[in-house]
Amino acid sequence: MTLPKILLSVQGVNKRFGGLQALSDVGLHINAGEIYGLIGPNGAGKTTFFNVITGLYTPDSGKFVLGGRAYQPTAVHEVAKAGIARTFQNIRLFGDMTALENVMVGRHSRTHAGVFGAVFRPPSVVREEAEVEEMSHALLEYVGIGQYANFTARNLSYGHQRRLEIARALATEPHLLALDEPAAGMNATEKVELRALLDKIRSDGRTILLIEHDVKLVMGLCNRMTVLDYGKVIAQGLPQDIQKDPAVIEAYLGTPAH
Repeated sequence: MTLPKILLSVQGVNKRFGGLQALSDVGLHINAGEIYGLIGPNGAGKTTFFNVITGLYTPDSGKFVLGGRAYQPTAVHEVAKAGIARTFQNIRLFGDMTALENVMVGRHSRTHAGVFGAVFRPPSVVREEAEVEEMSHALLEYVGIGQYANFTARNLSYGHQRRLEIARALATEPHLLALDEPAAGMNATEKVELRALLDKIRSDGRTILLIEHDVKLVMGLCNRMTVLDYGKVIAQGLPQDIQKDPAVIEAYLGTPAH
């Protein structure tokens, strides 16, 4: 499938929780094949925006276009079908399942066997299951943890669990990979390895939307970015311009820039 230059376009997103206006007229566009950063201080609305575009929260208003087609992020499974896969701030793996099984679960969102196939297992289902297992092994190798395929997920190191989450998300063959603070809790070495992995994913033609508090990591990875503060967009553009933007400096430091 040939994707348009602008992969995701979001306009006029508003979200209120009671008396709190969490998002106010937020919009951005992400080009195919880039890493797009979404940054801001704590409480800026970054995760709320993520939750809106991935179907966890229903927006009060907004226009959403993915891959040239309008979509409504009103249900997680519909968003996954549209082509967005995400990870979370807090690791959400199936801890008692193996790394391989976790990735296979992600891949099953793209399989065709229904209840009949699962019960009676005709040759087409057996063949599809073999393909899912083969692809899942390949994805574990791709993210650098192939040797841990049969390890229980909860017994993997923290950094490897983060990689496993990315492999599981990639198993859905997303147009957009949305990562919510993937470097959170990582040590310096793990962050270097994560940066290399995300660079590889971009080089292979994937598009990434990245929330991350590690400003150095974001500035070194992202092609463009949006900055939120109190649910509003305060800056958009290239990393080198964002770093010098007075509104961004004030939001992060809490004092006017001079």
